[in-house]
Amino acid sequence: INLVEYKPNRGKGYALRQGFERAVISGYDYVISIDSDGQHFAEDLTKFLYALDFQPSAIIMGVRNMQQPGIPGKSSFGNKFSNFWFWVATGIKMNDTQSGYRLYPVKLFRNITFFTRKFEFEIEVMVRSVWNGIVMAEVPVRVFYPESGRISHFRPFKDFTRITILNTFLVAIAILYIKPRDILLKKKNEEFWTSVKDQLFHPAESAGLKAISIGFGIFMGIVPLWGFQLIIALAVAFTFRLNKALVVIGSNISLPPMIPVILFLSHFVGAVWMGDQAKNISAVGNITLEMVQDNSTQYVLGAITLALISGTFFGICTYLGLKLRK
Repeated sequence: INLVEYKPNRGKGYALRQGFERAVISGYDYVISIDSDGQHFAEDLTKFLYALDFQPSAIIMGVRNMQQPGIPGKSSFGNKFSNFWFWVATGIKMNDTQSGYRLYPVKLFRNITFFTRKFEFEIEVMVRSVWNGIVMAEVPVRVFYPESGRISHFRPFKDFTRITILNTFLVAIAILYIKPRDILLKKKNEEFWTSVKDQLFHPAESAGLKAISIGFGIFMGIVPLWGFQLIIALAVAFTFRLNKALVVIGSNISLPPMIPVILFLSHFVGAVWMGDQAKNISAVGNITLEMVQDNSTQYVLGAITLALISGTFFGICTYLGLKLRK
């Protein structure tokens, strides 16, 4: 047993990276990780070794059955949420991107520099490996969730926020660099674009559902919940089974080029509620966050009203457009 230890605790991602480094120095080509909370079965390790014979250059994921009785609701939701973001960043659909039972081909990580140190590392290592040409594979593994006594160091708010920030950063890189790079290199993206088309124009979804998804996305993109807009939008989309891709597209109305426009229109609409106390903001001047803070009541009232109007308008336009398209 070669024990790697250090103080203080620096997070799961840092621990895995230290383990990878020690394995490579010791001459190993592969690392298998298993979570220490008792949910995995050590006997399933042989499934990874069997799969390795067929895919020696893959990250092999142990896929848990998240539909079995006793799985906590937050674990099932978190897994679906993570799977969706992984698909957006890579174009690859996986069944369990949050599983800690994995086989890593560490010999292929030589040219990849990882940055994260906490739980979000398990997302970074997957996405950036795919971007560097490493394939993904899956094997089914059993999972055990006891009714009590399971210990987890995952901090729902802090770690979920870290993961969300990382996903946003990775998706931005994918849109601005990775996808254009792949197109320029003439890589085959047929499966990815087919998947995008299926998500956007799912034939089993009605025009009404798609219109609601776009309208709700626009609403969440404008409503004044900075930093939590996309998290809440996707949570509602999962809960009510809206079209997640359309919700994300709609919520991106608040991308940087549109922010000054939204701020101005929010204050303009908010003036109706404020009456004589309304403050005018010039559309041609520099709109700053300090100006928004000084007129917060007018901005909040206007932003909520603008979100409702815009969401309804774009939802109706989407519905009519889909009907005419048919």
